[in-house]
This record gives sequence, structure tokens and C-alpha cells, in this order.
Amino acid sequence: QVQLVESGGGLVQAGGSLRLSCAASGRTFSNSDMGWYRQAPGKEREFVASISWSGNSIYYASSVKGRFTISRDNAKNTVYLQTNSLKPEDTAIYYCYSRKDGDVYWGQGTQVTVSS
Repeated sequence: QVQLVESGGGLVQAGGSLRLSCAASGRTFSNSDMGWYRQAPGKEREFVASISWSGNSIYYASSVKGRFTISRDNAKNTVYLQTNSLKPEDTAIYYCYSRKDGDVYWGQGTQVTVSS
């Protein structure tokens, strides 16, 4: 079992930045892929970014590529999402996930609101 707790969300003006964190606990964090999805009001949850256990495989949604950076610190069991040049359309609840051996775990989400 893995427990995930996101933090770092908030209200920011367009063009601003936020650093989201996802702290994981539980022994199955080891060798797991991690990532972020987001869900805006009235929309489906969509993929944002992912990172492999080694950090060698990183993927981004086209809508955030060049603005967001995902990273992880395995010693701290934490994955990060640095969000820069934020736009109003980035407003959503951001969810962290952990995936290993076909099992997927989700955090409770953190709200990001970007004002124009």
C-alpha cells in the first residue's frame, strides 16, 4: 500500500509559478513510476507528466511541455512538479499517482488556481 499526500497548490496570477510536491509513504514506493494528472471543473482527468523510478524516462503532455518540470527525490520518497508560466487554463486539481506492477495509487489532490 502507498499513501500519497500532495502539497504546494494555491492561487497565483498568470505567468506565475508553483512547486507541487507529493510525499509518498509505504514500502511499495520503491521502483515505482510516479506522475501527475489534473482535472478541471467539468472536464475529465488528464495526464500532465510522469517520471520513471530511475528518472531516465520522463513524459509531458503537450500542453505543459516547456513550462512544467517533473522530478523526484527517491531518498525523500517525494516527486515534484515545478509549474512555470502558468495560464488560467492550468487551473485544476492536481493529483499525484504512483504505479507499480499494475497497481495505481492516487493522492487526494491539490488545487491550483491561476487568475488572469
